[in-house]
Amino acid sequence: MRPEDHADLVLRALAEDLGDRGDITTMSVIPAEARSGANIVSRGPGVIAGLELAGYVFSHVDSSINYERLKGDGESVAAGAVLARVSGSSRSILTAERTALNILGRMSGVASATARFVDAVAGTDSRITDTRKTLPGFRALDKIAVVAGGGVNHRMGLYDEVMIKDNHIVAAGSIVGAVGSARRALGPDMVIVVEVDRLSQLDEVLGTTANQVLLDNMDIETLATAVARVDGAMTTEASGGVNLETVQAIARTGVDLISVGAITHSAPQLDVALDFL
Repeated sequence: MRPEDHADLVLRALAEDLGDRGDITTMSVIPAEARSGANIVSRGPGVIAGLELAGYVFSHVDSSINYERLKGDGESVAAGAVLARVSGSSRSILTAERTALNILGRMSGVASATARFVDAVAGTDSRITDTRKTLPGFRALDKIAVVAGGGVNHRMGLYDEVMIKDNHIVAAGSIVGAVGSARRALGPDMVIVVEVDRLSQLDEVLGTTANQVLLDNMDIETLATAVARVDGAMTTEASGGVNLETVQAIARTGVDLISVGAITHSAPQLDVALDFL
């Protein structure tokens, strides 16, 4: 990840915190010449993501701040682990603190949630993937965090992969027609995914040039039948009703991908804090 690629997000996050007056508490309480050191720590166990971007927040507020990462993205940590050290102007550290921790906590929460699902399907060939159910404006960082947690990314948005869902099929008239139209418009190299929720639709998809079929809200028996029917002809993906209690059984059907919206839309933040020394 290049932190500068996400400079606009950092600027917006700082702007909503600082307004047009800045950090009035810090400026009125802390002498301008004061200097401090601090540790960024994890209050709970989890998988870390976003440390580099957190450092970018500090450097954006004050380029003279020294920021040292002690852990790496994708690393599992225990409660109490020191993730990074910060030193420099006390005012600058306090001003950047909350924005940096918000980003780090959010990304580490997504990475931790992803890792729990990845661990649950260990020993199978299924991979955990994300969805577009991300925090608005934060999608790129959510998806970076998914990878840090051991998952894989689905499409980034509406622009980089075709996914033909139920409403597309209704509006287009048929699965065959929808896939054919997309293939003619976008060429042979475009990945086309079709969502189905019953086996009769799957048979239609298998007669097209689609690359992947998303098997939505199928019970385990139906899902296993669908995966067997595809028999490697295209990538299979399971979606709907996926949680930590069901994901292993889903993986045992042999499905290639399991998409989990919860790893981004419902992941609790990892509790991280900054403690002055």
